[in-house]
Amino acid sequence: MLKENQKVAIYLEGHLHSEYGKMGIGAIRYLSNKIVAVIDSKNAGSDISSQHDISKNIPIVKSLQQVIDLGAEVLILGIANSGGKILDEWTSLIKEALEKGLSLVNGMHDQLADRYNALIQHDNQWIWDVRVPQFIPDIGSGKAMKLNNIRVLMIGTDMGSGKMTSGLELFSAAKKDGYKSTFIATGQVGITITGKGIPLDAYMVDHACGAVEKVIMDEKDKELIIIEGQGSILHPGSTATLPLMRGSCPTHMILCHRAKASSLRHPKNILFPDLNKFIKLNEDLVSVCGTYKSAKVVGIALNTYHLSKQQAEDEIERIEKHTGIATTDFVRFGSSKIWELIKKG
Repeated sequence: MLKENQKVAIYLEGHLHSEYGKMGIGAIRYLSNKIVAVIDSKNAGSDISSQHDISKNIPIVKSLQQVIDLGAEVLILGIANSGGKILDEWTSLIKEALEKGLSLVNGMHDQLADRYNALIQHDNQWIWDVRVPQFIPDIGSGKAMKLNNIRVLMIGTDMGSGKMTSGLELFSAAKKDGYKSTFIATGQVGITITGKGIPLDAYMVDHACGAVEKVIMDEKDKELIIIEGQGSILHPGSTATLPLMRGSCPTHMILCHRAKASSLRHPKNILFPDLNKFIKLNEDLVSVCGTYKSAKVVGIALNTYHLSKQQAEDEIERIEKHTGIATTDFVRFGSSKIWELIKKG
C-alpha cells in the first residue's frame, strides 16, 4: 500500500483531458504524496496547472525514464476505462516500471499482482491492486439506521458526475471546521487517495450492502460520515445506488450532475428526467414509504468544468431556481454554501 513519504508519478497517456483520466486527476488533486510528474506525451513540456484548474507545480513528461530520473518510487496507472480492462499497449510500460524498481498502483478490475509479481526487484517494491475486496461482509441488516450522527451520501445523475470530488471537497470543509469526520471511499480513486475503503463494484451484489454497512459501523463514533457515491440509479450498467442507500442509511444526500447535460454519456439515448423528479425518486428510494428514515437532497453539486465562469454562474442560478435547492460547483466555488446547510440539520 502507498506510504505518505513515497514519491509518485501518474500515467495518463492520451487521457489528460478524458473522462477516463479521473483516477489520475483525482490523485493529482487530492493525494498527499509528492507527485514528481505526469506521463502524457501529447502535453509533455507543460505542467498540470496549465492544463487543469489545479494549483500544483507538477511537470508533464513524455517517458517513464523521465519520472524515474525525477525520483519517482511509485507509478499510478491513472486511467480508468470502461470495464476496467488493462490494455495491451500498457504491458511494456508495466513491465519496464517493475523491472526498474517502481511499485505500481492499479485501479482496474484486471489484477496485476499475480501476473507480474515475478518482476519485482526488491523487498520494498509492491503491486497494489486497489479493486480487490479485503473482507467478506455479513449480510446487511440496517444497523446504520440507529446511528445518531450525520451521514451524507453523494448520488449522481450519471457515472463520472463528480461524486468523489464533491465528497472530498465537503470532507475538507468539515475538517477545517473541526468536525470529527471521515470520508468513506467506495471506488478505486477514493481508496488510492485515502488508503482505505471498499471497492464496491468488485463485491458480489449480495455482499455489497453489507460491505457498505460494515465500513459505516466501523466509523460510528464520527460526528460526520461522507459516503462516496457510485454510478446512478438511472444508468443501465450500475447497481451501486441501492446498496449505498441501504448500507449507509443516509441522513442527507447531495446530487451531483454535469451542467447542461441532457443524457447519459454512454448510452446517449437515455435522457435525463426532470431534476425534480429524479430527486424525488432518490428520496423515495431512501425511505421506502417511511420504512427507513427519510433523507432529503440538501444540495446540488454541478460539474461546470466545461463552462466559462459566467456560464457556470448562470447555470447554477438556473438550477437553483428550478429545484429550490442550494446549488454550486464544489471545486470552482467551494462547498461552504451547502456545508452550512448540513450543519444546521
